[in-house]
Amino acid sequence: MEVLHDGDAQVPSDVRTAVTIGAYDGIHRGHQEVLRQLRSKADSLGLATAVVTFDVHPALVLRPENAPRILTNFEQRLELFEAAGVDYLYLVRFTAERSRTDDDVFGREVFVDALRAQAVVVGEDFHFGRGRGGNVESLTTLGEEHGFEVFGIGLKADDGATEPISSTAIRRSLAGGDVAAATEMLGRPYEIRGTVTQGDQRGRTIGFPTANVPVDSRTAWPADGVYAGWCRILAGDGAPDHSERHPCAINIGRRPTFHQHAEHSVLEAHLIGYSGDLYDKVVAVEFVDFLRSEHRFSGIDELSEQLKKDIEHARAILKV
Repeated sequence: MEVLHDGDAQVPSDVRTAVTIGAYDGIHRGHQEVLRQLRSKADSLGLATAVVTFDVHPALVLRPENAPRILTNFEQRLELFEAAGVDYLYLVRFTAERSRTDDDVFGREVFVDALRAQAVVVGEDFHFGRGRGGNVESLTTLGEEHGFEVFGIGLKADDGATEPISSTAIRRSLAGGDVAAATEMLGRPYEIRGTVTQGDQRGRTIGFPTANVPVDSRTAWPADGVYAGWCRILAGDGAPDHSERHPCAINIGRRPTFHQHAEHSVLEAHLIGYSGDLYDKVVAVEFVDFLRSEHRFSGIDELSEQLKKDIEHARAILKV
């Protein structure tokens, strides 16, 4: 996959593309369906595939005080796009100035001039350009002028679901601790990445060492509680295809047994059966299922007994 930067690059002169556009936070199963149809359309027409997306979530620029927490960082999105078979990623540097570009101007600059689109595949509720003024109808008009066809597709929903799969629905599930529902919508376990740092080492002293993973405040967190999951220790270059994967019991919370007045939650993962040094390693913590809510114990003995139960519960869920 080749990354093209807005205003600086375009596809080679002999390349024509099928294009889609969006923030693609999460690249959930709804997004994956768009990408699948994009690939199918490109193959049927003999085109390359291209995705137009943004370096940051547009809401962080347009309404930072109400911006949603993100589900995937930039590196994760790159990996997922590449895995989906995207040939070109057109990266828009989203600024307040860029947000004021009229939809017809943006369409000509990106779809026509930079990507030489012959097909554009978008969701039926798609909007773009200044004030979200562009939509499938206006894009279709632009396509008639410049020789590309627009294909609007419906939002994907699971059987019996009350709403289509969306990044908003996934965030809501995470906020309620329902990581299994988030997994169903994502098509993979929800994952948080970070570099392991040294904590207060209290877990080590009671026989349950943990990897402490600082999390960006802009990242979506599951609700405070204990979870079963996996921890992937990524290679030095962060490449996920060279990673170790270990079962773990994960705690997100303020650790009320020891910190009654903690200001914020922390993420700690106990890697079951692992004894190596994790400090300064980049890890990906995957959430599989909710085990229990966080609560305050009377002391270390009671906490230790519960941690043993949590680990056994996690083993049973993960089948290890």
